[in-house]
Amino acid sequence: MTQRESNPFSASEDNKRYLTYSYYLKKRFGCKVFKVPLNIDLGCPNRDGTKGTGGCIFCSAKYSGDFAGDPCRDIERQFNDIRARMHKKWPEGKYIPYFQAGSNTYADAEFLRPMFERAAGFENAVGLSIATRPDCIDEAKADMLFELSRRTYLTVELGLQSIHDRTASICNRCHTYEDFLYGAGLLKQRGINICVHIINGLPGESREMMTETAETVGQLGIHGIKIHLLHVLRGTALAEMYERGEAPAMTMEDYVQVVCDQIERIPEDVIIERVTGDGARSELIAPLWSLKKFCVMNEIDKELYRRGSFQGAALRWR
Repeated sequence: MTQRESNPFSASEDNKRYLTYSYYLKKRFGCKVFKVPLNIDLGCPNRDGTKGTGGCIFCSAKYSGDFAGDPCRDIERQFNDIRARMHKKWPEGKYIPYFQAGSNTYADAEFLRPMFERAAGFENAVGLSIATRPDCIDEAKADMLFELSRRTYLTVELGLQSIHDRTASICNRCHTYEDFLYGAGLLKQRGINICVHIINGLPGESREMMTETAETVGQLGIHGIKIHLLHVLRGTALAEMYERGEAPAMTMEDYVQVVCDQIERIPEDVIIERVTGDGARSELIAPLWSLKKFCVMNEIDKELYRRGSFQGAALRWR
């Protein structure tokens, strides 16, 4: 049997050639585990003038939390409402409360602590995920998160998007790669799980630059990575750039090739939580092919199979 006819990647039960989040969670907890997205409306220092105004060029009015709960509701009410819908599909599942929208460490540690501890104690919650910016981590918050990580399966998700500072400047990120390394370092020193978000298709980036971002991040000793596609959403600065022809959308063919290049360069023990993202259908301008999420995922699987490749292959074959 040739390598192409078999699956050389062992961490899979569904013939995937990379370490999926669902596989990892099922192995760790013995059942289906899914995230319940929450919104605590903490905002972002890149919108209120602390670091910048207007936010990142791609960020929606809901701080990229379009599928999270209603911030006007208590977090337990949000959790129960969303969990009830998911429970119909996975009645035996367990949950990870996911502080998704905005920068969820953009407040004092003592304000955040009781909220995070409360969520970690929700019925059948087996962990906690907290999404934030790397420049919203300091010593006090890292200490608080470390204490939390000793009692539950905690992952802190850091938005990086690209290691290239020129790209960050175009995107109005208002932080540098060095800022990211500092915030991630505070967490890593304490043994806190880190999941890094990167985006493919950012203005001015080549296939090589996107691949370099994934490979560099993969070498940082992280727990997981999320690979997103750049979505052009209504009402964003990116939408204006797109209309002026300054930020063309990726084709699905190009996206699939880049993601496979990235997967080949990510160490085999790093969880790949996403290989594409969701854009709210009512807000999405481009690329419209991204609405066919499972088609995109299938094309990535087929391309890895065609290459006879798998997660970490480029590292193993060096």
